[in-house]
Amino acid sequence: MRIRAGWLIDGTGGAIRKDVVMHIAHGTIVSVNETIDNDGFSAESTDEEIMDLSDCTVLPGLIDSHVHMFMSGTADRKIRDEQLDAGFHEIEPGIAAHIGQLLKFGVVAVRDGGDKNGHTLRYKLERLAASKAPIRLQVAGRAWHSPNRYGRLIGRTPEYGSPGIDITEEKTGIDHVKIVNSGLNSLLSFGKQTAPQFSREEMKDAVLAAKDRGWGVMVHANGEIPVRSAVDSGCCSIEHGFFMGEENLKKMADHQTFWVPTAFTMKSYAEYFEREGSDVPRRNLDHQLEQMAAARKLGVPMAVGTDSGSLGVHHGISMIEEIRLFLGAGFSIREAVQCATSNGAKLLGLKDAGWIGPGAEATFVAVKGAPAGLPESLQEIQSLFIDGCSFKSSVQNQ
Repeated sequence: MRIRAGWLIDGTGGAIRKDVVMHIAHGTIVSVNETIDNDGFSAESTDEEIMDLSDCTVLPGLIDSHVHMFMSGTADRKIRDEQLDAGFHEIEPGIAAHIGQLLKFGVVAVRDGGDKNGHTLRYKLERLAASKAPIRLQVAGRAWHSPNRYGRLIGRTPEYGSPGIDITEEKTGIDHVKIVNSGLNSLLSFGKQTAPQFSREEMKDAVLAAKDRGWGVMVHANGEIPVRSAVDSGCCSIEHGFFMGEENLKKMADHQTFWVPTAFTMKSYAEYFEREGSDVPRRNLDHQLEQMAAARKLGVPMAVGTDSGSLGVHHGISMIEEIRLFLGAGFSIREAVQCATSNGAKLLGLKDAGWIGPGAEATFVAVKGAPAGLPESLQEIQSLFIDGCSFKSSVQNQ
């Protein structure tokens, strides 16, 4: 198959290319070349199928590097409470629906941050293959948090009397470990920070034990001290990272520790709290955007993660909102797309995904119009190809 693209954003951060032809065979991209003749295709004759997307921008399939699949983004407190305490068979249809919503907006891989009952892990192990949904679902199972500290909704605590996190308790089938090392951001007191949940030694021991088993560690951490100890432990990524400060950003650039800023969660809170007369969430968001701008200049590797499942943060469509905030922090569209594709793939360990070029898997999204229309044009994708095959679903067509 050969596909003509009007514009190509390859996901690597390179220049946007215009009028290119992609040659695809056996689910892999064989070549990407500029068009030769006025018809837009190679002058050499071919009997291969040709798809004309010359009025579209093509970019790699998107990767959401921080989600909670067991929750929806509803603001209905009754529904949220039910989701938190529901059994697997009650949660299962919701996870399936969330996968459909992700694919609708071109999200082909996600990294789940945990739930207290391990429902998402069970869904992956028992249901995902049978569903035939073409999405990569990487899961932490149940996150770790310290007793009497934030994290009960997404995980569990070490056993009473345990010297720290016991990685040997992790279940077969997880893809990474999630540790919570701070509290939530205050929505009432601007810049308030919380103490670390685990000591520096406990963090280091847990990260080393996880690495010995082939697992990276994602760490929920806000504030200077919790982030510093997490980065020093050798973790793969800092999740959220509000108010962590420039010194931590410099340290992350030096260590090449990924940052997943999840800024849209705070924008969602800001919109709600402004109706209540509080400006603290908005100030939190503005400070996070300042940190994102600083991280860009310092060379901190960043990946787009929405924290979907949080209040007001819906699966799939929130990628548009998060990318928009990256642009608001000074990223170019090609830099923002890189954070939402190849950087996410690197964080998830997906070697052949997240970029478009010879040797990459043929998984990409086509949206109408020029790149200037992004990210809004992702609201109605023209085509989604996964491993060289066009994907259509009832959810996409809704």
